[in-house]
Amino acid sequence: MSKEDIVNRLISDAESEAADIVKAASARADEIIAAAEKRALLERSEAEAEVGGRAKRYADGRAAAARLDSAKILLAEKRRVIEQIYSNALQKLLALGESESVALLARLLEENAEDGDEIVFAQNFKYSKKVAALPVVAAKKLTVSAERAPISGGCLLRGKKSDKDLSYAALLNADMEERQAEIAAKLFAAQTKKD
Repeated sequence: MSKEDIVNRLISDAESEAADIVKAASARADEIIAAAEKRALLERSEAEAEVGGRAKRYADGRAAAARLDSAKILLAEKRRVIEQIYSNALQKLLALGESESVALLARLLEENAEDGDEIVFAQNFKYSKKVAALPVVAAKKLTVSAERAPISGGCLLRGKKSDKDLSYAALLNADMEERQAEIAAKLFAAQTKKD
């Protein structure tokens, strides 16, 4: 074999080897690019899922906060309606005539007064002389104070053991605290059925 054949053979082998190296490098580059694209798609999908999850949690949190605020506003309005009902009831109690006022006080004294209690009428109570003449006052040996209390209707009972506030406002407040859930259920039953 001649020198030229040897050189050509070496060049041909080198070219073939170079082509194989380029082909292998190109295949490896394709593998690396495919792996990088796959990893990028996976990372993108994970990032989108995370962002979507965050957005959903944020939206859910805002919606929950809005529902809570709405419920608070509705509850405050319901409470205001109930308070208005009791305020109207107080005005009606204060406007009672003589016979109804005396009968109401007679019942309150029978149910709440203890022997020897002192009755202190509200400043605006007009029928104290009629109440003082009731049989319950004599039967329980109640005394009537010359003093008047700054309360809304009714009276106070000063006793040996304890004092009792029988003012109309106190009685209505106690009733409201005890019965407001029941009253709200009845008042707003139609609204609850609509919701």
